[in-house]
Amino acid sequence: MRIEISGTIDRAALLLEDESHKLSIFHALVGLLLCVACGTAQAETLGLSAPLSGPSAILGEQIKAGASAAAATLGVELDVQDDACTAEGGRAAADRFIAAKVVAVVGYLCNEAVEAALPLLTQAGIPVITSSVRTNSLTDQRAKTNWLFYRTGPRADSERYAAASILTRLWRKELFAVIDDGTIYGRELAETFRTAAEGAALKPVFVDTFRPQMENQIALMGRLRKAGATHVFVGGDREDIAVMGRDAAKLGMDLTIAGGEALRAAPAEPELADGTLMIAMPEWRDVADLAAIEAIQKQGAAAEGYALPTYASVQVAVEAMRSAATSDRSLVQVLDEGTFSTVLGKITFDENGDLATNPYRIFRFEDGRFRPLETE
Repeated sequence: MRIEISGTIDRAALLLEDESHKLSIFHALVGLLLCVACGTAQAETLGLSAPLSGPSAILGEQIKAGASAAAATLGVELDVQDDACTAEGGRAAADRFIAAKVVAVVGYLCNEAVEAALPLLTQAGIPVITSSVRTNSLTDQRAKTNWLFYRTGPRADSERYAAASILTRLWRKELFAVIDDGTIYGRELAETFRTAAEGAALKPVFVDTFRPQMENQIALMGRLRKAGATHVFVGGDREDIAVMGRDAAKLGMDLTIAGGEALRAAPAEPELADGTLMIAMPEWRDVADLAAIEAIQKQGAAAEGYALPTYASVQVAVEAMRSAATSDRSLVQVLDEGTFSTVLGKITFDENGDLATNPYRIFRFEDGRFRPLETE
């Protein structure tokens, strides 16, 4: 009897020991899964650097709204830092991102902040993806600096090169003139077009610098008519181009006038002439999908300014991050080689980290607003 009791006790003890062992294994597996989940969450954390204080805070809030909306939609975490548009703020934010082991950083508005952050982030292997900083040197010097910098927005020279490329094709058979207002902006815009045209064996019939802010440009329009110009590219502002359109009509001229993004300035008197052409970025609300706009509005912000372009930057970062996680390529390799679907369309980077295609387009003014002009 004692033997039976002892055997039963021994079996019960073994059973309890076995159940305890199973329970220990279960707890270990739960712990492992939690660790994996923690690792995944950490691996899907992006840094956001923007000026959230100071005079540029209103633009920084646009950046934050776009990033926050995209992060919420895509299920990633954001580590938000105020860089205050200063070098000190940029370095401090970079140190925080490195300590937090973020995978990539989006945002930025000012050159000072991103230039201070890039050496630190590059050394840590953390790429920066921004739509807001246009400074050419950040990508032009990539072979020298090796900075991990990717631009989902235009460069500083994108406007003038787009004007040159688009109008050289569009006006190949036209008698065109090139004039500017003598400012750095106007001269560079006009000169880039003139140089590209002459490189394509097209010679303007008239080239001049005009005096801006005049009440009328009758004399200038008279010289254009005498030269036989039917089209003119103007490196100048909206007010001057509107005056030219009005005065050309007074002289009975059938003149097509084109200008740059300065034509997006607030309307004034006189109004632009119908048919005026503008080389500019699209209005992103006109091309983005409604879901992205609504996601930004849920953040209590309007889908304007830098909000939608920053949304696109987050989409690029997340798509690249997840592609790298399921392949044998690094995040940088994916960014260098991939094409990414965003609310603003497909995005691909060139060898320097710039957009592979120029985002500027041509628009035509009709009935008080600019509409896309379809060209070949």
